[in-house]
Amino acid sequence: MEIAYYSMEVALDDRLPTYSGGLGVLAGDHLRAAADRGLPIAAVTLLYNHGFFRQSLDNGDQREAPVAWTPAEHLEELPVRVAVAVSGRRVEVRIWRTEIVGVDGHSVPVHFLDTDVEENAPEDRGISDRLYTSDPYERLRQEAVLGIGGPLALDALGHHGIRVHHLNEGHGSLVPVGLLARRMAGFDPGGAVSTGVLGATKIDLAAVRKQCVFTTHTPVPAGHDRFAPEVAAEVLGSPVLRALQSLGCLEDDGTLNMTVLGMRCARLVNGVSLRHRDVTRRMFPTSQVDAVTNGVHTVTWAAPATAQLFDRHLPGWRRDSQQLRYALDIGLDELRAAHEANKTVLCAEVRRRSGITLRPDVLTLGVARRFAAYKRNDLVISDPERLSAIAQCGPIQIVFAGKAHPGDGDAKAMIRHVASVAGAVGHAVTVAFLENYDMELGRLVCAGADVWLNTPTPSNEASGTSGMKAALNGVPSLSILDGWWIEGWIEGVTGWAIGRPPGATGREVRVDAGDAGADDAGLLYGVLDTVVVPAYYEDRDAIVAIGRRAIALNGSFFSAHRMVDEYARRVYRLADEER
Repeated sequence: MEIAYYSMEVALDDRLPTYSGGLGVLAGDHLRAAADRGLPIAAVTLLYNHGFFRQSLDNGDQREAPVAWTPAEHLEELPVRVAVAVSGRRVEVRIWRTEIVGVDGHSVPVHFLDTDVEENAPEDRGISDRLYTSDPYERLRQEAVLGIGGPLALDALGHHGIRVHHLNEGHGSLVPVGLLARRMAGFDPGGAVSTGVLGATKIDLAAVRKQCVFTTHTPVPAGHDRFAPEVAAEVLGSPVLRALQSLGCLEDDGTLNMTVLGMRCARLVNGVSLRHRDVTRRMFPTSQVDAVTNGVHTVTWAAPATAQLFDRHLPGWRRDSQQLRYALDIGLDELRAAHEANKTVLCAEVRRRSGITLRPDVLTLGVARRFAAYKRNDLVISDPERLSAIAQCGPIQIVFAGKAHPGDGDAKAMIRHVASVAGAVGHAVTVAFLENYDMELGRLVCAGADVWLNTPTPSNEASGTSGMKAALNGVPSLSILDGWWIEGWIEGVTGWAIGRPPGATGREVRVDAGDAGADDAGLLYGVLDTVVVPAYYEDRDAIVAIGRRAIALNGSFFSAHRMVDEYARRVYRLADEER
């Protein structure tokens, strides 16, 4: 059995600017773990010739610039092309490839689809220019290249044994449409394959469904791509829309909802945490939704000092992340020394990038992730006077990093807020914002902070993986109970929760936070004031011990090895058996 994996973005290396944030990083970790496990998987994504963007700040205002890079320096161009019908035109698609080599030498190929070829019209050459364009026509054209062109590319390259097609988020939901077209009309790898699926029956759809599994990653309605009928008809053609309507794959008004399409064309659907599963079931009550909680690739996200510590005490951890359970045997002195080394590296990088000097003996909070309104990255500085008062018991340093989508005005305003407050929180609080967040910077902040801070509006965090990376490096989380943290949180053992509603027991948390920003800020300040700051300055070993338990309990479980094992056992194998 071979598995095809489709993702709009894949984060493999900072030299390949083909990702924007958590979805791409998760995809990269999924494929790295698949390589470690020897899983027969082949991946398809898009190549973005202008990258996502390079971020800089001008008095707090985010500026975006294209990323200059040369694909041929990092990828192999393959001597095979496919063609896809998009907006009524034949679009030639070039294929690039790289390979991920696992710990035992197993290789996973990753294919990048590129429309910037001379044979295409100028408007079609630009389809693969930028990731997550705001233009709905361009966005759907990209998803058509990925979803319809992806299976064609794999078939043309000789991957004829694919039994399971994994759609990683709704961007890949046109894969079943391409499979339907192939079932109805055959396949010519040298020609433009029509996406016309008129005549497809429920029996045909059922056959395609057995081949597909679908992972949804967002509980935020705005995160689900929806295209008006006129947009979908222009890009895919009216016959396709009529066929999908007759098969019950569109919304009632004819809108093409990529999540609905993916769910209705997949045999198995999963969210990315137990919490996200429950939220998704409420959003899509007619769909059967399971969960495979996300994990991170331990070898990728362990900082050098952390990895050296594991190599000394936990042989085999690179091959099997469950070995991290035995981190409890590592002495606190050694763990503290490794963290101090990681923190020294972070302090040096903050100085190099921003000119701000951080002290290695000061409590440092890490807040590094994509900026979006629901993530509330600036909640910790929402009351500068309160924060300054807390810091009188011991100074606080906060390291921020993250990009806002170019079209997200609210997220950009959040970055401006961080920049404006940086100089107004008093001498006992130091705030640094590091520009151009990427994988390497994420690794530095996750490992070098003393406490990882996460403050999303419940229940908008599908999973979140930054706190998992922090835990892997012995950094406890201080987080709102949402996403993965509901599963990983043991109060005072692996970190701390920011509030529980009155009367809640166990892992029961509120479903709709409403206007809870002020309340959550107060709860956050309360934990900082009464628990975290005193512990850091009065009993540093208490923080180190919590970090050690975070490695043993969270680092060992919330790993991409465990995640991929679950997909192989519960998703891929079951889907194959159902055929």
